[in-house]
Amino acid sequence: MPVAVVTDSTAYLPPELVRAHRLTVVPLTVVLNGAEGLEGIETFPADATRVLGGRRVSVSTSRPAPEQFARTYRELLDAGADGVVSVHLSAELSGTVEAARLAAAELGDRVEVVDSRATGMGLGFPVLAAATAAAAGADLPGVRQAAQDTVDRTTIYFYVDTLEFLRRGGRINAAEALLGTALSVKPIMHMPDGAIVIRDKVRTASRGVARLVDLAVEAAGDAEVDLGVHHLAAPQRAEQLLEALTERLGDRLHDTYVSEAGAVVAAHAGPGLASVVVHRRP
Repeated sequence: MPVAVVTDSTAYLPPELVRAHRLTVVPLTVVLNGAEGLEGIETFPADATRVLGGRRVSVSTSRPAPEQFARTYRELLDAGADGVVSVHLSAELSGTVEAARLAAAELGDRVEVVDSRATGMGLGFPVLAAATAAAAGADLPGVRQAAQDTVDRTTIYFYVDTLEFLRRGGRINAAEALLGTALSVKPIMHMPDGAIVIRDKVRTASRGVARLVDLAVEAAGDAEVDLGVHHLAAPQRAEQLLEALTERLGDRLHDTYVSEAGAVVAAHAGPGLASVVVHRRP
């Protein structure tokens, strides 16, 4: 059996890709107004959108326990996997990577953990690269390197209607959130080194989508690329993004993946999110 690849629920990979690549997905936990559920299994984007739009809003998220990762790794190794590469959302956003590393330490050198420094398809592309390398027969270091190389070739930008949800979740500081509110701006964020940082400010949602397109084209450079497009309760924005990028990138555009962000990202970004992830092919 080749090297097994594990990720977490914030990759938001289409289910058919999870099945085709034989991925193992460990879910994060979301608590919405006191109701706890596993992302993608018990709690879905619509649940988060409904709670975030109400008067009473109490939302939090938590990482999987190290024991959950350890159990997953042991099951895969006992089933005959040569090793495990576990790729997860940014350590700047969650303790998931830390939990995975604690579990991996129990199993010696048979498990490698990679920090994607992103989420959504910013995580998904490295996961797919690792799975493709594993299927081609790469050994444990080779599968890990395939994931890491893809991390280095992937850029993520996203637009949010308000910074309030990121502030509540502690993903940006209060001063940044206050500045955005005071100026009535629509922020565009990026994730250099895995942390969420304001990249640009625009005045309207339509300008936000247009700016995402420009930034994605800039990130693509002259390379052939794959794209991931995410939204939260804003499918029309995702459609606009993909249509504009398809036109701008032409035959340099290869695979595209469009999905709604899950409850974990919803809890921290809020409805109206639009995101584009650019993977530059080697």
